[in-house]
Amino acid sequence: METIIEIRNLHKFYGSHEVLKGIDLEIKSGQIIGYIGPNGAGKSTTIKILTGLLIDYAGEVKINGLEIKDHSLEIKSLIGYVPENAILYDSLSPMEYFRFVGGLHQLDLDKIKSKSQELLRVFGLADNRNERMTSFSKGMKQKVLLISGMLHNPQILFLDEPLSGLDANSVILIKEILNQMRTVGKTIFYSSHIMDVVEKLCDRIILINSGLVIADGTFEELKNAQNSASLEQMFNLLTGNNEHIALAAEFVEIIKE
Repeated sequence: METIIEIRNLHKFYGSHEVLKGIDLEIKSGQIIGYIGPNGAGKSTTIKILTGLLIDYAGEVKINGLEIKDHSLEIKSLIGYVPENAILYDSLSPMEYFRFVGGLHQLDLDKIKSKSQELLRVFGLADNRNERMTSFSKGMKQKVLLISGMLHNPQILFLDEPLSGLDANSVILIKEILNQMRTVGKTIFYSSHIMDVVEKLCDRIILINSGLVIADGTFEELKNAQNSASLEQMFNLLTGNNEHIALAAEFVEIIKE
């Protein structure tokens, strides 16, 4: 497997606040990478830098050997991105939205139409393809976002809480899609708070806290190093979040009053 993402001494400030404090990562192609951490740890900031949305950073960030600051458009043609809090143009129909997204990637109009219809069929949205998305549920909108991030067949897919709003059957389908994408050599950069999915799905798990990588390895390697039964337990141990049992008991006592 070849190296497809390289991060060297990555720092990012928001004003005087340092969010990323020297991240070093090397990621091989054909893997699903779980990128986890508490809120405010720097996960979304890292992804925004890797997708070219933030360029005022210090350090080196390369995708497919190209520095993002110097090759932004070329790199964006290689990647797909499904953000956590995306805003759809929901006055459009899915087909209209895909024509817009496909046009940005310079896809042929006939190809956009045929692929969009087939992908909507796979997700059970074929009958909704020409409806305005203002009437769509959160799960339906999430399916449209997932298709839009993969319509152009990206080499690298960045996913930030991609299962939000999806029903159980759709979650199973998405997990299998990601597994099969990995099989054909795609790289998935997966950020989520759903620990059991990360534990079972990802080849490698990177835990970031307060802008620093504090754990990096397979689940088995991390479990053995921390003597933890689950990723959730390891997460709590390494991030110092050990108050949940006492806080839960306190909560229950308060509502009983």
